[in-house]
Amino acid sequence: MRVYVPLTLSGLAAAHGAGEVGPGPLTAYAVTPGLREWYVSDDIEELEYAALSRAASASLRMIAGRPDEARRRVVVAVDVPDGAAVAEPGQVLDASSLGEVRIRGAVALAEAAAVHVDADDAEKDVAAAAAALGAADLGDDDAQFTVDGADDHELLWFGIQEIPGLIG
Repeated sequence: MRVYVPLTLSGLAAAHGAGEVGPGPLTAYAVTPGLREWYVSDDIEELEYAALSRAASASLRMIAGRPDEARRRVVVAVDVPDGAAVAEPGQVLDASSLGEVRIRGAVALAEAAAVHVDADDAEKDVAAAAAALGAADLGDDDAQFTVDGADDHELLWFGIQEIPGLIG
């Protein structure tokens, strides 16, 4: 099962140093029955992109909570054994938790399929989105527009061998 683990650049650096993303439990995003129902598509590529987008939003929330963090969203795509990533049984399904799964333990970075990171030119919009997140959560439409502006930037794909260049 492919899961998308939201991180920050400093979190990616820590994972690179440790050789694993963790410790567990980890919150990740995947193509779950709830995500399938919400997205209303049978196209696995579209569904995977939706799960990646959910993880990018979670990365933005991590960034917003850390003022000294680089303003670039980071998502690590990892293949885990079936059953290793599960939705919380008592989880209330709402728009913010669609596709959310838990992984009990750390995941070896060597198992990662790819790393997705914002380009340098996204930093200004990601910074604005991080600053506007609280107001957007309270229903401010202008703030939500600013948050949505970060989504105008596609995350770039990198192989795991390229991580040193991303964090250097």
